[in-house]
Amino acid sequence: MLPTLDDVLQLDAVRRGQPRVVAGADRTGNLVRWVHVAEVTDIAHLLHGGELVLTTGIALPDEPDRLRAYIADLADVGVSGLMIELGRRYASRLPPALLAAAEDLGLPVIVLAHEPAFVDITESVHARIVQEQFAELRASEQLHEIFTQLSVEGASTDEVVRQVAAIGGHPVVLENLSHRVLAADADGLDPAELLSAWETRSRAVRPGTRTGYDAASGWLVTAVGARGEDWGRLIIVLGSPPSPRETVLIERAATTLALGRLLDRHAESVERQAHGTIIARILAHAYSDPQEAAARARALGVPLSGRRLLGAVLRHRGPTSSAPPVGELSALAETAAAACKDARLAALVGVLDEGGPQARVGVLASLPARADAETVLTEVANRIRKQSGGDTVMAAGSVVETIRDVRRSFLEAEQVADVAARGSGGRLFYRLPDLRLRGLLHLLRDDARVQTFVERELGPLLEYDAQRGSDLTRILELYLESGRNKAVAAQQAHLSRPAFYERLRRIERVLDADLDDVESCVSFHVALLALSSVRWERP
Repeated sequence: MLPTLDDVLQLDAVRRGQPRVVAGADRTGNLVRWVHVAEVTDIAHLLHGGELVLTTGIALPDEPDRLRAYIADLADVGVSGLMIELGRRYASRLPPALLAAAEDLGLPVIVLAHEPAFVDITESVHARIVQEQFAELRASEQLHEIFTQLSVEGASTDEVVRQVAAIGGHPVVLENLSHRVLAADADGLDPAELLSAWETRSRAVRPGTRTGYDAASGWLVTAVGARGEDWGRLIIVLGSPPSPRETVLIERAATTLALGRLLDRHAESVERQAHGTIIARILAHAYSDPQEAAARARALGVPLSGRRLLGAVLRHRGPTSSAPPVGELSALAETAAAACKDARLAALVGVLDEGGPQARVGVLASLPARADAETVLTEVANRIRKQSGGDTVMAAGSVVETIRDVRRSFLEAEQVADVAARGSGGRLFYRLPDLRLRGLLHLLRDDARVQTFVERELGPLLEYDAQRGSDLTRILELYLESGRNKAVAAQQAHLSRPAFYERLRRIERVLDADLDDVESCVSFHVALLALSSVRWERP
């Protein structure tokens, strides 16, 4: 890091001259790139900016206009300051025109009351600059060694983020492209405060370059990715402009994270990659002849010709607006493949759309003619449940007879998984008939007639909540989901019965409806289910 004018004024060689800032005192934080001794007035065209100009003033003009022009030329080229020795040209003070021009243009001017040796000043400043540059180089080498070691050791994402926070002394956050936090270290601060309303805050920060500083938020941000495919951003919460070392730190860490992700991908089973590629190409109709897909699958030990085929997907519960954590789906794919093998089910198993918000594990099951699909799925799902816990949703499509129809089976499975992932049901796996009305409404969620129905039934209530910040729509949902049992609904809403009853009366007034009328309640309940599907997060 380059020294500032303030740093230069503290050097012994300068202090011996008894320096005094006489103009531009608010700009002494200017960085000094070099020191230049110049007695001529037409020096600006030889400078590049960032220089501290030393002069005795012996050649400076008397005319105020020419003095102002001299200062203007130096300010235009971007010099960091002007240092003038008193005694030769000026006895005790500088001309008012020079000082006024420097003050107006924000150019720091320093006078030296005692005659110094300019060579001592230049040597001291240049030595300081070289030392700073050497220190930056050494710091950069140390960062390189630290993060190279992390890469070699296969450090986790959390460990890399922790190291960045420890080295930089500031909070660090790694997020994906949907602004969901993948890892964070608050560096001793309150993590809840650091991550409060994170997505909203992060979306507002958009540096114009790959690595950039956002002054409004105080964030230093860099993109994380490799091979032209970014998958996240690394952020250091600084609060002030970054030093060169902090910029090197964040970029080196981002490289380590990107390399780690590539290594994770390559560490994934080659078999899983091959399976995933075949499934993806079948779904994209990328094979000109279905027999090519059958041949490739058969080479992997999975016969597709002359078999009954079934598409299934596995994903974690929750919305599909962000990609799952790195490596999580790969582990789930390995678990699913092992379950199929243990159940003696021939199947292609791989991660589909890895890294994206729609990432999921795909299973293309190949069933013998006499196999019962329900029995096979139950056995496989049981084994997966034991390994992955209850946070995984497995959904299956219809059984089809040809490779050309596999895509239809997978689309059905994905639609079922979308609905099932929102609930808390405990089924081992889901198929379309299991979802009943909620599944039907989810399938129809893009139909304008369904959306119109929702607005007609619930529009006034939704508008009321939006304008007043109330939660009457939630109260209505609790009331209907509890089977119109007011006592149970009040308990679920954490309200006293009188307060809950008052909210129900308010809902009736807003909707101009009677909540004791069964048909009205049925209509409202269907509208709420449809609203949930319409609002379901999708990329």
